[in-house]
This record gives sequence, C-alpha cells and structure tokens, in this order.
Amino acid sequence: MKKDRVSVAGPPSAGIDGPRDGQPRGQAPMSDWELIVVLDPDAGVRSSPMGITSDRGVDVAPLASLLEAEQIALEPLFGDPQRLPHTLRTPSPFPDGAVGMPDLTVFYRVDAPQARMDELAERLRKQPTVAAAYVKPPAELAHAALEETIESVNTMLPDAQDAPAITPDFTSRQGYLDAAPGGIDARYAWTQAGGSGAGVRIIDLEWGWRFTHEDLLQNQGGIVAGTGSTDTNHGTAVLGEISGDRNALGVTGIAPDAVISAVAFSMPTATAIRNAADRLSPGDIMLLEIHRPGPRYNFAGRADQLGYIAVEWWPDDFAAIRYASSRGVIVVEAAGNGAENLDDALYSTRPSGFPATWTNPFNRASPQCGAVLVGAGAPPPGTHGRDNGPDRSRLGFSNYGACIDAQGWGREVTSTGYGDLQGGTNADLWYTDQFSGTSSASPIIVGTLACVQGVLRARGRIPLSPARAREVLRSTGSPQQDAPGRPATQRIGNRPDLRQIIASVTATVAPWVGVQFRGTVPAGQTARWFTFNWPAHWHMVWTVVPTTVRPGAPQIKWNVQVERASDAYITYWIDITNLSPQACDIEARYAVLGW
Repeated sequence: MKKDRVSVAGPPSAGIDGPRDGQPRGQAPMSDWELIVVLDPDAGVRSSPMGITSDRGVDVAPLASLLEAEQIALEPLFGDPQRLPHTLRTPSPFPDGAVGMPDLTVFYRVDAPQARMDELAERLRKQPTVAAAYVKPPAELAHAALEETIESVNTMLPDAQDAPAITPDFTSRQGYLDAAPGGIDARYAWTQAGGSGAGVRIIDLEWGWRFTHEDLLQNQGGIVAGTGSTDTNHGTAVLGEISGDRNALGVTGIAPDAVISAVAFSMPTATAIRNAADRLSPGDIMLLEIHRPGPRYNFAGRADQLGYIAVEWWPDDFAAIRYASSRGVIVVEAAGNGAENLDDALYSTRPSGFPATWTNPFNRASPQCGAVLVGAGAPPPGTHGRDNGPDRSRLGFSNYGACIDAQGWGREVTSTGYGDLQGGTNADLWYTDQFSGTSSASPIIVGTLACVQGVLRARGRIPLSPARAREVLRSTGSPQQDAPGRPATQRIGNRPDLRQIIASVTATVAPWVGVQFRGTVPAGQTARWFTFNWPAHWHMVWTVVPTTVRPGAPQIKWNVQVERASDAYITYWIDITNLSPQACDIEARYAVLGW
C-alpha cells in the first residue's frame, strides 16, 4: 500500500525532530518529482527568459509553440548556459570508461504538476530538438523500513530521560574508529601529521542538520546553499561521524580537523550537486546521502525503500557528479538501501525518455561518473550487545554489485543526533548508538578519505583524485565476509584500513625511465605525437633526443602539452621540431619520478 509522503516544500515534522513517547514520527524530507529535458546537443538550442533560440539556425518554432501552448518553460538545470564552463560530449577511449567534462548546457527542467509530467514528457520527446525527456521520482534519505523480513533503519526515538549536566565520553562506543579489521584504524591516522583531515573541505548533501549541537561547534561551515529542513537527525548523525569535535565529551569524528559544510536539497538534486562542486577544490570531498526509487517496481511510490538505488543512474545526476569528478572533487555516494543487485540486467535497459546515448553507469564497462559507491556491512558481532551477522558481511538492505567500491558500518554507529543513547528535551545534546544504513556507511568512507588527503597535504604530496581514491579503496582494506544467504560474491567491497591506505599512498617509489616512441622528423618541419593512459597521479618528465649523429648545431627542440583526458588519465602531446636541414631520427624518453 502506498503511503502519503511529505515533500521538502510541505509541512515539517512535528516538534523538534518528530513526536516523542513512541508516537508516529513525521515523514523524512524528500525531493520533489522532477521533469528533466535534455536538448539535442547538435542543435545548439538554448532557452532563456527571452525565449527559445538556436545558434546553429535550427527551427525552434515547434518547441516554442508547444511551450507557449502548455504555459510551461524550460529552466536551465545548471544555471545560465552562457556561464557554464567549456564542455565536451565525446566519450573517452580510456579504460576507466570515463567521459570528459559533461555538457551541462543541454539540461533543463520543467516546473509542472506531477500529474501532468508523464504526458508533458511524452509530448516533449516528439520535438526534433529534444534528445530526452523523463520524469524522476523523489530522492530520499535512507530512512524508512524495508519489508517485514528486513529490519528498519534510523527509526530511533529520543529517550525521554533528561541528559546529564555533562555529557559522558562515548568514544569507547565508536568501534569504527578502532584498528582493523573491526574498524578503520582512525586512531592510527590521527598520529600522522594531517591525519585528522587538516586542510580538507567536505560538503554533505541532504536536507537538515543541527549545527548548534554541543559536539559540532568546531570546523563547521553550516549550510552554504539551499534551505535546511526541520528534520535534522540524519544530517546531524552524518556530521558526528565525520567531524564530531575532539573534546572530552560525546563522540569524536573520523576527521575532526576537516571543515564540513552542507548543501540542502531544497533545489533539484543535480543542481545541488553542481552547486557543491563549485564550492570545492581538487582533493576535497562531497557526500551524497540520498537514494531514489529505481526501475524494479517501475519507480512506484512504496511504503518501504525496497528497490531504491544510487542516484547516478539518472542522466542529469550522472552529469552533475561527473562534473564534480572532472574538477577533481571526490564524490562519495550511498549505494542505496534497496537490497538490489546492481549487476542485474534490468539496469542496462534504457528507460523511456532517457537519451539514446545513455548506458548503465552501474556497469563498469560503461562511461563512469567517477563517484565512490558505498555499501553497508555488518559491524563486529557483539557491538552494543547485538549481532548483525559476521563482521563485514553484507547487511540485507544494502545494494550490492561489482560497481560498489567500499563498505562502512551499516549498523550500530555511535554519533550525534536521534537521542536514543542520550535524549531529553534539548536536541543539541542528543546522541545515538544505532545510526544505520548506507547512510551510516558512507560517512565512514568520507572520513577515511579526508584523513588520507590530510596526510598527503601535510607531506606536500598531490591529493587523491577520484579515480585514485576508488583504486586505493578497492586494493586495500579488510575483505568482505560471507553471511548465510549473503555471500561475499554479493559485493559491497572492503572495509577501509587507514594504516594500509596511508602506507600505500605515501610509499616511496623508485624513479624509472624508458623510451616511449621513436620516429623521424623531416628537415625543418614539426611533427606531433601523443601518448595516453598515463595515470594522472604520476609525476612525469619527458625528454626528446636525436638519434641521428650530426654534430655542429642543435638538431631538435620539443614542446610538451598536457590533456587531462579524465580524472584517471593524462594524455601528453609532444611537438618535435627538426632544426636541421636534413631528416632526423628521434626517440622520446620518459622519467617517472614517483607518485
């Protein structure tokens, strides 16, 4: 049975964070339904308050007439197209399947009643200048129960007993901070310069946060875009995991020296992602604490969240995440609590209205947005006196598949908010012992990466790129384990081990050299070579030397140009000029100084 939901624009939850004393809580915040339109990139069509135009002479009258007749407008999803950065539409040939900077100028939204969205999308798709038009169901927090056989997540109620005068130290209950394999060994990272996340900026994207909490007063940037919801428990718990203050009370975040801010989904999800990306620099981190109903149940509204999936599956969210990754921002994305196998062929079936060029992003052979996808694993048995299955095994609600990069604790996470560990009448003193879901797992990965980036910055090293972050998370850590009915082949990845990761990314690599190519340059002419698939985090030096013996004067000169073909790979373009009156043989030599 479908149950009523409350949109961001609707009435807030009752009380501070919902009714107490076991009464039903208000619904968690969610985004609105969205009608997204993708214009044909080859038509050069743009929509502005001045109307529909084409800089390539394409007839836009039919589209303009439809919009006028329906009294609707195409609103740029990512802002004024004239102010968007240079974009590319050509898929990259490189093995990570990444694409270049996406063309954000072709994405628009239509503000229309939900009841008419499907009809309007169908009419828009018939326009020759429209490449796609589709309806997106609302994005939500991983907040609701699934089904009778799968335990609910994040439905805790605050304890009615007032908090003590001074909050106790709960850090002993934060087992995820401990040494591997039970935890991520954050305590080891803190012994390293920068290992608490110094110099790193993080933005959490969801709906509500309590930045007035007693344990969230240091290195907090507040809400920097959007309007926050009055339902603040979920966001507050995320903040506590990552950046709880280092003090003698409450909890301590994994990366307490990182500066964390928030962007609220009071705007379209893709718009919010792009907004956050523009506020961050290469090496900084963005967290997407949302999932959305997938195609398993035909996007239907449900009383549970079965079939919910990661938001990158939708073309506009994919483009926004890819934009962030292309800028060097690491996007950490909850894989979702839908109990879905993301390897299922279902996800390679293009939905009606998606662009003809769309491919399944969960398939690692397809173009990738570059996000780190996070699944939810069980904590060590006995944590808080409970047994959720074998340590690091997939929890029943967690999505799984080859695309999942890493796992975090999906149960028993001690953090700020909710009030089941410490409650009372003042929500600024609330703590929880039971934050759960891919929602609790994803902040653990964010904190891990913030610690690593801080260590690298402190040592004068280049921070991890999005591609390098995924690679390191997959190649290190404590491996996933089997559970009855949930074998490790249902991949949620390894649990991070900061001691291993820091050793891996700071290892001293002996330089090595080689010859990449040889050729001949005609007399007095310039020839160009290119060489690709060089990892972007390698330090490279190129030298070109003549192999034709001809003493008396310089024979060649060269110029090296660099293309960041994707966040993973560099292409080097080398122009070689023959200064002599005769043809000259050359060889191009590389030196890898390290990474």
